[in-house]
Amino acid sequence: MARKLAVIGAGLMGSGIAQVAAQAGWEVVLRDVTDEALKRGTDGIRASYDKFVSKGRLTAEDAAAALARITATTELDAAADADVVVEAVFEKLEVKHEIFRALDKIVRADAVLASNTSAIPITKIAAATEHPERVVGVHFFSPVPMMQLVELVRGYKTSDETLATAREFAESVGKTCIVVNRDVAGFVTTRLITALVVEAAKLYESGVATAEDIDLACKLGFGHAMGPLATTDLTGVDILLHAAGNIYTETQDEKFAPPELMRRMVDAGDIGRKSGQGFYKY
Repeated sequence: MARKLAVIGAGLMGSGIAQVAAQAGWEVVLRDVTDEALKRGTDGIRASYDKFVSKGRLTAEDAAAALARITATTELDAAADADVVVEAVFEKLEVKHEIFRALDKIVRADAVLASNTSAIPITKIAAATEHPERVVGVHFFSPVPMMQLVELVRGYKTSDETLATAREFAESVGKTCIVVNRDVAGFVTTRLITALVVEAAKLYESGVATAEDIDLACKLGFGHAMGPLATTDLTGVDILLHAAGNIYTETQDEKFAPPELMRRMVDAGDIGRKSGQGFYKY
C-alpha cells in the first residue's frame, strides 16, 4: 500500500501515532495549529527514539531516518496527498466536525479519513463529510509506542475498503486490531473499562473496601496489570467521568452512570496523577 500519512494534532496521541508510523517507513506530515505544539510533539518523538536507541531497541541510524520522515506543519493543506489521515485532536464533536469538513475538501478521493476518538461515535464524526463511507475509527492506546492494541470502528456508512485500508495501516505500524462492527458509544474498550471504573468507584464510595484493596483484587484476582482506580488516576478522573457521562447519555444504561464521588473529585480538582491527588496521593 502507499505510504503517506497525515496526523492532525501533535499532542501525546498524535505525536505517538506519527512516531510509530515514521519508524515503520511511512512519510508523515504532523499538523497542529501552533509552532509551539509542533515543537512539543517533535521533541517528544525525538526523546522517545533516543530512549529506544539507549535501550538497544533501535539503531541511531534508524532513529535519524525515522525523524527525517516526519514533517511538522501548521497547514491543513499538507494532508492533500496523504493516503491515510488520522485525526487526534480534542474529544469535542464540534472541533472534529470542523476538521473533517475541511479535510473532506482537501484530500484525494481515495484517501481514508480516520479518527483516534475513544468515545465519540464515528457515524457522528462522518456526518460532517460528503463521503462518510471513507471515515473510520482507528483508536490507538496510550502510550502509542508501547501499547499493542488498535480498535478499528466501523461507522454506519464505513465501507469494507476503508476498513481494510485502516487495518493494513495499523498492522503496518506493528499493531494488533480488533474490529468494532457496531458504532456504539464507547466502542469495546472504553465501555469495559468505564463499567469497571464506575463499579470500583461505587464500592470505594460506599466504604466496601479501600482503593488499594479494590485494585489489588483486580490485579491478583483477574491478572490485570493495573487496578481500575489506579488506572483512573493515570488517565485522569475528569477524562473517565466525561467518558462515562457520554456513554450514559447515549445508552441510558445505569451501569455507566458516574458516581457522585467522581463528580466531587473533579469539582475539587483531585483528578489523579496530573494534580497530585486522585483515589491515591502522588
